[in-house]
Amino acid sequence: MNVLTMDTENRVVLNVGGIRHETYKATLKKIPATRLSRLTEALANYDPILNEYFFDRHPGVFAQVLNYYRTGKLHYPTDVCGPLFEEELEFWGLDSNQVEPCCWMTYTQHRDTQETLTVLDRLDLDTEKPSDEELARKFGFEEAYYDGTLTWWQKLKPKMWSLFDEPYSSNAAKIIGVISVFFICVSIVSFCLKTHPDMRVPVIEGRTSRRGNETSTTYDKIETNAHDAFFYIECMCNAWFTIEFICRITASPNRWAFLRTTVNLIDMVATLSFYIDLALQKFAAHLGNADILEFFSIIRILRLFKLTRHSSGLKILMQTFRASAKELTLLIFFLVLGIVVFASLVYYAERIQSNPENDFKSIPLGLWWALVTMTTVGYGDMVPKTYPGMFVGALCALAGVLTIALPVPVIVSNFAMYYGHTQARAKLPKKRRRVLPVEQPRVRVPGVPGVGGQTQGTTLCSQQVALLPPGGGLGGAVQSGPLNRRMNAIKTNHPKDPFAIKTDEDRRNSNLRTNGTKASGGLG
Repeated sequence: MNVLTMDTENRVVLNVGGIRHETYKATLKKIPATRLSRLTEALANYDPILNEYFFDRHPGVFAQVLNYYRTGKLHYPTDVCGPLFEEELEFWGLDSNQVEPCCWMTYTQHRDTQETLTVLDRLDLDTEKPSDEELARKFGFEEAYYDGTLTWWQKLKPKMWSLFDEPYSSNAAKIIGVISVFFICVSIVSFCLKTHPDMRVPVIEGRTSRRGNETSTTYDKIETNAHDAFFYIECMCNAWFTIEFICRITASPNRWAFLRTTVNLIDMVATLSFYIDLALQKFAAHLGNADILEFFSIIRILRLFKLTRHSSGLKILMQTFRASAKELTLLIFFLVLGIVVFASLVYYAERIQSNPENDFKSIPLGLWWALVTMTTVGYGDMVPKTYPGMFVGALCALAGVLTIALPVPVIVSNFAMYYGHTQARAKLPKKRRRVLPVEQPRVRVPGVPGVGGQTQGTTLCSQQVALLPPGGGLGGAVQSGPLNRRMNAIKTNHPKDPFAIKTDEDRRNSNLRTNGTKASGGLG
């Protein structure tokens, strides 16, 4: 009988989220400096009636926590979200890095998801109009917005920014976006068409020669220039780009961050290249190499990247390549390695046999052949003609297929991940219900036995108050029998008791809500 009593005293009952767990006290001492290793009856969540500790926490996670105390191995429950699991471990005072290797990949998936969501937040893929409060917070006018002291420029600046930089914020912004895309397309098409021979005007120079009394004139085509219509088209397009850029940088919340963006930097350089080209045509047309400077106008083609502001798919594609930089670098490294190896092999393989039509005169020429072969393009301008060279060419083609195919699934997986999260975010409600972090209020009931005649009472949780019989006091309920519900108690005059001192005036004004009915402070 004594052994049974000792075994019962060594047990502890833990009620977590309504599910009771029972274990030995020695089990909870296995991991020191944790919440469960410091359990005492003086804690507020100890119930002296039921002789158990109550924790309003997730019961499913606690099952794995208790199993960690028993076996020393922490496993991750697959039916629980990762951040919730981390919060529970933090509450119990455990280290999340102690998760077993078999569950580590499943457990860390939420971290990759959180990183992906952070990246999508930076990409600004929201297609709904931001509220006035969000705009004021973005531009740093939050205090003036709440005080109602916004100036006319503080009211105009967010509207101008939304009009030119957020195409989905309003109908006017959509129209501005369509106009911007139209001028981008017209500018690119004009830049390409003006190089076509049929779209260029020849410059003809006449030469007069005299032979005796006869004079003859010959006309030669010296060069060709683009049609004048392309110049006027470029002027219209760049006028729009200039106005758009000035408006955007003027209304930008942060001009330095605005200029550091790659797309905005390309837009600024492309617009400046047009005016530089005009200045060169006017002041440096007499220079013999002035046409070489026109090569820099090719940067205007990069205006195509401005379309990323109007397409979430292009933003995701650019982010996919950015996230797959390691895989792409690895691909380039193996390609360079294979190109050098197979160029050297095919150079010496073609020299083993007599080959008067050898195309591989040097290893640098073989580099071009190896690049074309490994990328499976195969122009056919250089081909091996000996059997050893053909064997090397077959190995080069197979190695190229395998090398290029390895990082492709990673890139596709990254794109599918970003695109899937984007579609899920688009379907989520923008306004969600807020859960206020309200603590459970505690009330004090005077007249509880065991207080020693003092004014202190027993602290009760508002959701765990003992049932009182009609017309009876709390003291009668305690004397008549055990309470029907759990009563969370703090030891009298315990240092952790925040309600140890209570004045008579506060006690008279306080009401105790029991089972949906109000009772006055004179229940004792």
